[in-house]
Amino acid sequence: MNYDYSKLRVVAGRKVNLADYATCEDGGFHKKTAKREIKANIKELKMLQQMFYADDRYSLLVILQARDAAGKDGVIRHVMSGINPQGCRVHSFKTPTKNELEHDYFWRHYHALPQRGMIEIFNRSHYENVLATKVNPQWILNERIPGYESVDQIDRQFWDDRYEAINAIEKHLHQNGMRILKFFLNVSMEEQKARFLSRINEPDKNWKFSSADLQARSQWNAYQEAFEEMLEKTSKPHAPWYVIPADKKFFARVAVGDIILELFRSLDLHYPPAESPEILAAAREQLMSE
Repeated sequence: MNYDYSKLRVVAGRKVNLADYATCEDGGFHKKTAKREIKANIKELKMLQQMFYADDRYSLLVILQARDAAGKDGVIRHVMSGINPQGCRVHSFKTPTKNELEHDYFWRHYHALPQRGMIEIFNRSHYENVLATKVNPQWILNERIPGYESVDQIDRQFWDDRYEAINAIEKHLHQNGMRILKFFLNVSMEEQKARFLSRINEPDKNWKFSSADLQARSQWNAYQEAFEEMLEKTSKPHAPWYVIPADKKFFARVAVGDIILELFRSLDLHYPPAESPEILAAAREQLMSE
């Protein structure tokens, strides 16, 4: 099934209003057809990932950002389930540790970047530093940045500098062979409520719920503005953002998988040259004669 994913891609520099992006869309799929699409994607992705690893020119960074309960873990589990674990890692970023706060905010993320031939998935990422901290600027004070000793000093220029720094880092990474895909899973307030209630009402899901989730939900509008500005300021041709409708989990999983596959297909991947037929024949003969 052909779906135009370009309409989910945030155009660089264009004003972003998340109200213009769908949260509940099926893309023409239903659960059964989505399951078949995901299965086919996994098969092809497994083949291309092996070639990607052998080609050893590129790396891939997949960034997932979203509100709580938007389905990031499910996307990772379903889209990447067929990948060789030696070639793919997932890194979930939590609240910075004391040691991490002794460095600049990107330090811990840089340590987790993929080497050539590898895929790295960031479940939350360096973008929390223009999202969670933008909504809760008092958290910036934990970084002890000279000149920013009080919340009042965290001005418009501070955030513009962060967007500029992130863009510069991602451009540098792209120029050195890293391909970057960034997905914002766009869940509605109503669907998030339903998923929270499911986590509360079903005992085997209780562990997924945190009272901190309600704190972030109470800041819905502030986060909405932070997401919009993040998308507007940091979606670039070399590191695009896609706003993925997330109310229907099956479509979010299909969309992310299709977009990743589209990138892999565009890379002109190939296996490195093999030994000559003569060398292979001689090696076979030597082994057979043992």
